[in-house]
Amino acid sequence: MFEGQPKGLFALALANTGERFGYYTMIAVFALFLRANFGLDAGWAGEIYSDFLMLVYFLPIVGGWMADKFGFGRMVTIGILIMFLGYLLLSVPLGGDVVGLVAMLAALLLIALGTGLFKGNLQVMVGNLYEDAQYAAKRDAGFSLFYMAINIGALFAPTAAIKIMEWAQTSLGVSVEDSYHFAFAVACASLVLSIAIYYAFRKTFRHTEGNKKDAAKAGEAAPVEELPKEETKQRIVALCLVYAVVIFFWMAFHQNGLSLTYFADEFTAKKSEGIESMAFDVWNLVAIIFIVYALFAVFQSKTTKAKGIAAAVIVLACAFLGWRYTQVNGSIDVSAPIFQQFNPFYVVALTPVSMAIFGSLAAKGKEPSAPRKIAYGMLVAAVAFCLMLFASQGLATPNEQAALAKAGTTGTLVSPQWLIYTYLILTFGELLLSPMGISFVSKVAPPKYKGLMMGGWFVATAIGNKLVAVSGYLWGDLPLWVVWTVFIVLCLLSAAFMFAMMKRLEKVA
Repeated sequence: MFEGQPKGLFALALANTGERFGYYTMIAVFALFLRANFGLDAGWAGEIYSDFLMLVYFLPIVGGWMADKFGFGRMVTIGILIMFLGYLLLSVPLGGDVVGLVAMLAALLLIALGTGLFKGNLQVMVGNLYEDAQYAAKRDAGFSLFYMAINIGALFAPTAAIKIMEWAQTSLGVSVEDSYHFAFAVACASLVLSIAIYYAFRKTFRHTEGNKKDAAKAGEAAPVEELPKEETKQRIVALCLVYAVVIFFWMAFHQNGLSLTYFADEFTAKKSEGIESMAFDVWNLVAIIFIVYALFAVFQSKTTKAKGIAAAVIVLACAFLGWRYTQVNGSIDVSAPIFQQFNPFYVVALTPVSMAIFGSLAAKGKEPSAPRKIAYGMLVAAVAFCLMLFASQGLATPNEQAALAKAGTTGTLVSPQWLIYTYLILTFGELLLSPMGISFVSKVAPPKYKGLMMGGWFVATAIGNKLVAVSGYLWGDLPLWVVWTVFIVLCLLSAAFMFAMMKRLEKVA
């Protein structure tokens, strides 16, 4: 799985892991922070949340345009510095009045701008690693590994946010509202780690940075490849068709930070016990990840020693889980943000499974094209929201549930397992769509417009993130099944459109 990949992949992936850890630590609690600190209702909190996500994913097109002129590496460095300033401002507790609101909005703008310079350009650099003929066949696998690394950071983020907030409240005596700022401060530290990794291993990927002065000094300057106008047009049209579809995937997928978090907060049981409770401890999930990877190592390793080490890891991880089970006693509290750890857990755990399946299909000449995988991803996302539809049968509307809470009763609460399995299914869809979509863009984009086209992918994601707010406005008097049906219908229509355009897309794939 890791063999035959360029060394620069691992350095860039680790640099991204640090940045993503900070970002998802913030995102895990951000929607709840807006309601707790500023007293916003679900609609306004959703509006700010979605506007921020939109900017985070829209500004990479600006970052890509600048990188095409000034170099990818330079924009990545500047982006990290700007993000750091944004997180630093967000970590200062300024209260819930106008001053605090203005400071928060300024911080969000800095974070979004810095991310716009960093995120897309780092991924272009990853794609550039595979311009070398010896690595070309490893592109899809490389992006799957890169995507997995992103989610390693995201896996620990919800736990980090919750633990640092609990520590601030119990050890320092800060208020619930102010404790959120300690979670935001974690992002500052993670960016320091990210930039340290980037420069420590820069020599492994410096040739991908696109800095024209450096290339000229090294005697490597070369004209950008020009494609015929008709082929360039075909490629851009194909990419735009894909962008149109992924808008609705991200609209649905990023409900994890909004309506799915609201559901966790308002309609999901606050306690868990027995073996189910083990799922809410991130270290138990890490042990499962070790087991998955060690199992693959047992079958794929070429030496007896390597197989033996992998087998030992499996035994130790299983023993650890067995010991942790003996420590289960009574019930544990379940906090709404903790559910956001399941998506990155599934991504990390299932990536080798996904790679093995598609590797086997590729060996037989039956691997689906990237556009076809994207269409399948939309169908899978629809299934995930079908599960939420069933979970919501017989439940009160959000406003009715809030009224019950004010009256001192809890209303009907459902098992946490509904959300756990919903995240599992959504992750299957994500693995089909996101890393394959990024790989498709890096492969199909005309060389002259690589930065711009990767930025286009993020613009589509931005529009989808803006539309995330729709659920915030639906979250009130409407039955929950209506909320989930909106996403089911949109995912199904997007999949149908993708299949209708398949011949045109596969022509350039």
